[in-house]
Amino acid sequence: MKIWMATAFAATDELLELCVAADRNGYHGVTFSDHLFYAETQTSQYPYTPDGKRMWQHDTPWPDPWVTIGALSSITTQLRFTTNVYIAPARDLFTVAKQVSTAAVLSGGRVELGVGAGWSRDEFDQTGQRFEDRGPRLDEMIDALHELWQPGWAAFHGEHYDFDKLTLEPTPPGPIPINVGGHSKPALRRVAQRGDGWIGTYYKPEEIDGVLAELAAALAVEGRDLSDVEVLLSPIAVPSLDYYRELEDKGVDGIVWAPWMLADVSDDRFASPLEARIEATERFADEIIAYL
Repeated sequence: MKIWMATAFAATDELLELCVAADRNGYHGVTFSDHLFYAETQTSQYPYTPDGKRMWQHDTPWPDPWVTIGALSSITTQLRFTTNVYIAPARDLFTVAKQVSTAAVLSGGRVELGVGAGWSRDEFDQTGQRFEDRGPRLDEMIDALHELWQPGWAAFHGEHYDFDKLTLEPTPPGPIPINVGGHSKPALRRVAQRGDGWIGTYYKPEEIDGVLAELAAALAVEGRDLSDVEVLLSPIAVPSLDYYRELEDKGVDGIVWAPWMLADVSDDRFASPLEARIEATERFADEIIAYL
């Protein structure tokens, strides 16, 4: 079982020290979430809350994942980095290809790309990308990215992306896995047809068997099964060795979890909230990672 440290909602100026602690304590990798801005008037429903409202405040930091990964790769040696998830179709194809390939080179190949179709029309409107066809464009973008990341000349002729021979440098040192987030039917179909992995977020324990069955069914249509993809899961449950081993038996390959989620960062034993989060990161490694 691989443990990925989630960084959503963490303070940007704490990320360097938190990730050094994760690298030192045997975490497999770190995940980064993605939003461009917070619109005062929300035009789209957030899909992970009952009322469709965002679960964060307007001043919550969302640092650019690829700038952050580039910085962190220079001060860590083992950690892998992925997005959970990057709203790729809200950007143009070549910006995505260039950012990810550069991060892959600077990190020595320690980068994966986690993508999602996105839910916020506001972000698409402000970047000039179409919202209505974001799913089909993401499908085609995945195919085009694999072409662009190959050494030498690349060409692609599709419905949404069309270019003749060109080179995009720097070329990644090896294949970059593309993991797909989401649990809608189109998202699961995208995993089955194109994904190297699946990222599942915010599932209660009683929901997990059902969504894994849906994923397995989508994979079966394409002649694949759960063993053919990397399954990363963020369960809403108190961490425990027994529970993680149970998930592993069901086909889950990695857990995404913020180790300080249940920590009291105001505890006066610590000089700062950052010190409390680092202590929680170390304790989780001693109690969980060491035995996995």
